[in-house]
Amino acid sequence: MICGAGPSGAGAPAAASLGSGGVQAWVHTPVARALLALLLMMAIGAVFNADGAFFRWSVHRDMLRQVSVYGILACGMTVVIVSAGIDLSVSSVLALAAVLFAWLTLPGQWPAVYAILVVLAAGVSLGSLSGLLVSRMRIQPFIVTLAMMVFARGLAKVVSGGRKVTNYVTAPDGTSQVVDLPGVFGFIDSRILGGNLSIVTVVFLACVAVTWIALERLRFGRHVYAVGGNEHAARLSGVPVSRTLVAAYALSGLFAAVAGICQAAQETQGDPETGMAYELDAIAMVVIGGTPLTGGRGSVTLTLVGVLTIGYLQKILSLNAAPEATRLMLTGAIIVCAVLFQRGK
Repeated sequence: MICGAGPSGAGAPAAASLGSGGVQAWVHTPVARALLALLLMMAIGAVFNADGAFFRWSVHRDMLRQVSVYGILACGMTVVIVSAGIDLSVSSVLALAAVLFAWLTLPGQWPAVYAILVVLAAGVSLGSLSGLLVSRMRIQPFIVTLAMMVFARGLAKVVSGGRKVTNYVTAPDGTSQVVDLPGVFGFIDSRILGGNLSIVTVVFLACVAVTWIALERLRFGRHVYAVGGNEHAARLSGVPVSRTLVAAYALSGLFAAVAGICQAAQETQGDPETGMAYELDAIAMVVIGGTPLTGGRGSVTLTLVGVLTIGYLQKILSLNAAPEATRLMLTGAIIVCAVLFQRGK
């Protein structure tokens, strides 16, 4: 039951049969539906290419950079949703991490390694607290993470004093001075491979790899699928349900902290208001990829396809100078259509 809950067998019908029956069976798998949605988005981009701009690599490179922070959040969200939960607090934890990282490295002048460790620990702590409230106190994940969303956003404003944390700092004598940005800011916001790949995209892909290993190659992943499929049955089977849920939310908090560090580096500041509604984009990426909100099924590879689908949608609308209102309405409509399309027969 536990092993079968995962997505590893999603493409099995295609491998088992090359006939029309096997192809039809494969088309109705979550992987196929997610890929078809992405291919449809690519086709739309090829048609509405903004005078050929869509065919330039720089556009795709920039899209990957812009969507990477959302994708990092979506990795943690995937684990939580597979466990039949939800995490509405990731955007606020991101903001807290961005503020804390900027506060430690700019006015605090902490070494980057120590600042990163403190920020990651803060993200894990908040995620673990959410997991404890869900698993031990038996509070609905929606309520717990909604409360954590408000709490973490408020804490970010307390740490920052209600304003952005920048490299303009106040000296002991009351005068303002400009401090140099730490090298870690420039490194995270830089590019490699001749300027063709952003470091933040590499971080996103590393988070995808870590999530894939956790869900597909570790006992923890089997436990997550079991808890998401049927928590009561998992508990009777000897699965440590409470520890699994705490670990799932802790991993989500960890990825939110990573995203916050990247956000601070890209913005060269810590803004307590940053990341507003990012949790909705992360959830949309997971769902569009084909991971159901009911839990027990899904994978981070499907989420990766969902991230690319949303990323290309936003980029195509941006290239064609779509008004903000139109972009929001069209994005919502496409999300609903994609979810209906993925439900299958």
